[in-house]
Amino acid sequence: MIKNVSILILVLLLNGCKIAAQDIHPLEPVKNHYKLLQNLSSEPNLERSDLDKIEYPSNKYNSGSLVYLMVPPEYLSIEQLERLKLSVKPPANSSDQTKAELEFLLEWQNKRTAEQEDRAFNVLAPIGYWPHISLVKKHHRYQSNLEHLFFEGREVMGDYCNSENYPATTKLLEGVTKDVRIMEFTVKYHLLRPRPYQLNDDLKPMAQMSTPSFASGHTLWAYIQAFVWSELVPDKRSEFLDIAYEIGKSREIMGIHYPSDEEAARVLAHEMLVQMYKNSNFKKDLEAAKKEWD
Repeated sequence: MIKNVSILILVLLLNGCKIAAQDIHPLEPVKNHYKLLQNLSSEPNLERSDLDKIEYPSNKYNSGSLVYLMVPPEYLSIEQLERLKLSVKPPANSSDQTKAELEFLLEWQNKRTAEQEDRAFNVLAPIGYWPHISLVKKHHRYQSNLEHLFFEGREVMGDYCNSENYPATTKLLEGVTKDVRIMEFTVKYHLLRPRPYQLNDDLKPMAQMSTPSFASGHTLWAYIQAFVWSELVPDKRSEFLDIAYEIGKSREIMGIHYPSDEEAARVLAHEMLVQMYKNSNFKKDLEAAKKEWD
C-alpha cells in the first residue's frame, strides 16, 4: 500500500512538473530607476492639485488610433480586455512620483548624446507592426511592416529570421500584435494621461505625439514580442528583454513617455500573455510556431 501511494505521489509530481513546464515564463521583478521611482507616492499631492485637471487634449486625438477601439481581438476576449484596462493606473499628475519622473526626463534631455538621439529617433521610433497595413498587400508599407514584426527576432538571431522563413511564427506574432494595438489604445483613451511635456514646459520632446501617454504603446509591443520570442527560443530570453528595455528607455530619451508608462506596459504585456494562454487558438498557434524553432 505504501509503495503504491509513493508511486502515485511520484506520478502526480511528474505530471505537475510537466504542466509547469508548459506555462509561460514568470515576469521578472521591476528593476533600476523604475523600481526607485515606484517607491515614491503615486497619490495626488494637494500642493500641485492644479496639475490633476490636465488631460491629454481631445483636439490632438489620432483618428486612426481610435479605430482600434472597434476592432475585435484575436486571442483575448472582450471581458479580458476590460479587466486588463482596469488593472492599470498611472500616478496622479500632482504626485511625488510624477514630479520625480519629470525631473528624470529633464536629466535625460540635458545628458542625451547625439548617438542616443539618433538610435531613439531614427532606428527605434519607426519600429512597430500595424495590423491594418497587413490587410492590403499592395500597401507601400506592406513589406516593411512585416519586417518590423520580426524586428526583435532579427536583432537577436539574424536576417534569416523573417516572415517568409517562419510562417507559423508570423501568424502568432500578427495575432498577438493585433491585440497589443487594441489594448494600447483601449488603455490610452480610457485614462487620457497627458504627455510629460504637457505638464512641464521645460521639456522639449524629440517628437509630438498624437495619442495619450499611458501606457507606452512602443513598450507594450516591445515586451510582449520579447515574451513571445522567449517562449519560442527560451535560451535567448535575456537578449529579447534587453531589446525591449532599450525600446522603453528610448521613449524616455525622446522625452515623450514617463518611466511609469514603460513599467506599466511591461507588466501589462506579461499579463496579456497570461490571459492569451487561456485561449485554445493561441495555444495552437504557439505550438505551431514552436515547431519551427525545434
